Amino acid sequence: MDMPDHRASVPSAEHASKERKKMINRFLTIAFLLLASSTYAADVSFFITSTGLGRGADLGGLAGADAHCQKLAETAGAQGRTWRAYLSSSATEGSSAVHARDRIGDGPWYNVNGVMVAANVIKLHGDNNLTKQTVLNEGGEMVNGRGDSPNRHDILTGSNLDGTAPCENRTCDNWTNNGAGSTLVGHHDRTGGGANPTSWNSAHGTRGCSQANLQSTGGDGLFYCFATD
Repeated sequence: MDMPDHRASVPSAEHASKERKKMINRFLTIAFLLLASSTYAADVSFFITSTGLGRGADLGGLAGADAHCQKLAETAGAQGRTWRAYLSSSATEGSSAVHARDRIGDGPWYNVNGVMVAANVIKLHGDNNLTKQTVLNEGGEMVNGRGDSPNRHDILTGSNLDGTAPCENRTCDNWTNNGAGSTLVGHHDRTGGGANPTSWNSAHGTRGCSQANLQSTGGDGLFYCFATD
């Protein structure tokens, strides 16, 4: 009686070597992805929001805007950092004005691709590297500008050219109003109309504070987010 031959079921040395190589490649891939994630969290410190809150300039105040920045950043992979919206607020009877330039840290700031957009606050409001190509959203995507459909280049700031709050109410009641009123916006693509068409933070005022008002002049309720640490 012939005995069954089990030699064919025993893996060869060559087969075992190939399997080890596959396991090593899987390990290296996972390690690379983890490293990429940690690099994103460590280096990225600036983006433009991919979406607004859908309520025009009613962002729930500065706190609501900051929370939106924080949520978008953490969802994209930037953990363990404090994020603030680049927004000013006007003085009221019970509070002093808040200047956008004072609430975003000291820099430097880098976009999702690791490109420095500004070394410090002075450079940010002077000789910066903010262009349509560098002002990316939290997912690393370019945001529609003038000439694209729809145009989304009006970015909420409520700020003067130097990043300070204007004397008059140009912040849609400190980011709580989506009706009548106006706020200052900048052009992330550095082109368009208004008193300062090439300004990223103070190009012109809006026609109103509603979502429809913002969209009518080329906006969508987006704003800039900066890591403060």
